[in-house]
Amino acid sequence: METDLNTIHIFKTNISAIDNNCAAHYALNNNQNIEHWSVDCEDVDCVLRVVSEILKPEEIIKIISDLGFECQELS
Repeated sequence: METDLNTIHIFKTNISAIDNNCAAHYALNNNQNIEHWSVDCEDVDCVLRVVSEILKPEEIIKIISDLGFECQELS
């Protein structure tokens, strides 16, 4: 199945590390509306990519911000 590019949301964050005990890891893994996600901790912008056909960028930003991280959409 091919991923629709409109379902890939890209954000600049301050998530510098992600592990199984991280609150962001838990929240993203356990959100049934997220098909796939990743954080590039090597990138200066700690880029978060989220694949979701349901969630809007502002909803993803709220999830991450509520965990105490910075998150802004990249265009």
